[in-house]
Amino acid sequence: MTPTIPMSSVVALLPEMIVAGFACLVLMFDLLLPRDKKDPLAWFSLAGVALAAFATWRIKYAEISAFADTFVVDPYSNFFKFIFYVIVLLVILLSRAYLKQDRIHLGEYYHFVLLVLTGMMVMVSATDLITVYMGLELVSVTLYIMAALKRYESRSTEAGLKYFILGSFSSAVLLYGMSIVYGVAGTTNLQGIGAYLNGAGPNPAATAGLIMMVVGLAFKVAAAPFHMWAPDVYEGSPTPITAFMSVGPKAAAFAVTLRVLIEAFGGLKSDWEVILTVVAVLTMFVGAVIAMVQTSLKRMLAYSSIGHAGYALIGVVVGDALGTFSVMYYLAVYAVMNLGAFGVMIMLRNAGLMGEEIDDLKGLSKNHPWAALFMLIFMFSLAGIPPTAGFIAKFYIFMSAVNAGYIWLAVVGALLAAVSAFYYIRVIVVMYFQEPDGEHVLTLNAGMKAALVFSVLFVLLLGVYPEPLVNYTQSAILNF
Repeated sequence: MTPTIPMSSVVALLPEMIVAGFACLVLMFDLLLPRDKKDPLAWFSLAGVALAAFATWRIKYAEISAFADTFVVDPYSNFFKFIFYVIVLLVILLSRAYLKQDRIHLGEYYHFVLLVLTGMMVMVSATDLITVYMGLELVSVTLYIMAALKRYESRSTEAGLKYFILGSFSSAVLLYGMSIVYGVAGTTNLQGIGAYLNGAGPNPAATAGLIMMVVGLAFKVAAAPFHMWAPDVYEGSPTPITAFMSVGPKAAAFAVTLRVLIEAFGGLKSDWEVILTVVAVLTMFVGAVIAMVQTSLKRMLAYSSIGHAGYALIGVVVGDALGTFSVMYYLAVYAVMNLGAFGVMIMLRNAGLMGEEIDDLKGLSKNHPWAALFMLIFMFSLAGIPPTAGFIAKFYIFMSAVNAGYIWLAVVGALLAAVSAFYYIRVIVVMYFQEPDGEHVLTLNAGMKAALVFSVLFVLLLGVYPEPLVNYTQSAILNF
């Protein structure tokens, strides 16, 4: 008898199939369009994202377990999928002019962005270690290629090679840890693993597998001491790709980490909370201290990204409903404010500046006050200064730690957040208190204007009225 796929499984996977289908169609249309008329590819890609978002919205209240309990549609996964849609929307709008100026092939770029989106969507819906790994590798392998898309620039190819070598090693460690866990529990299903470990008691082999999985996932979120790839890869990759990989894959990896640790390894919390506490403190310290001495804006934002991973890890360590809520809220806010900061960098690149050095921002307030104001808002939000969304996000992270009894961890996080404010304020000082080296004309297309204005309004409005995102996040966590 020929096996059939239940319709519920098809419905559950419909958004992913839409995005993957549009990724293939982008390549096909790229072959048909003339070399100088590739602009429709951006709008076609956005149409695919919009259609997938509509499909997700139609099933957002459903809870569907598909493909023999290896894939699930629930409010938690849908929350992250909507974050991914916003990220991809902003990245595509911000990158159009940059791609033309730096001679990056448009068809390949949009194809890879949609493939990464597909992988991230699979990751957050995965309830089986094999499905997790499939989604993770779809994201990772595609990002290795994207990092090296500037084939004519040595630092871009170097970034892709470094990312590939170190990423492959981390994937191997993660897979080996998964195989050990499978050998112990006899299943790769997350709930099955959790049920076995809760009834089996202490198991050194399971703990060893857990540690290896934590190491692999820590690499994916650029947590110290597994962060060594991030500064070089972020600096060498094209700026829109750096912006994308600093928020989307990081959010997906955190979503997987939360689901795996809570569903599969909740019974071993006493083991992983100690490991992640050390990793969180080290990550915040590395991000705060090393970023202070950077002269490259891209490297500074790379170490900033490492620091923000440390703050999010505090919520993971807490591991309860409030801790999970704080991580989800933090990742949503971080994605938009970080993309906004990179958006200003892309805008400077379009004006003829590299936009990658802090000195490139000299006197920006005198020549382009609106651009400087936007960057100031994003820097304030990244630093966690009120009244911005970044302040509210950090507040929830530290509040979850205090409520769970991790008062010292919240204090360390707050102190390192104060230290990190130094390098964000340094960018503001350069923009407002130093003289410009010359005049540059900033040209913004409608898409870039829309992306930057949306990001600014998001950061400001959620800084004074966070309830809408708070309520939506709570509705997603209640069913987790």
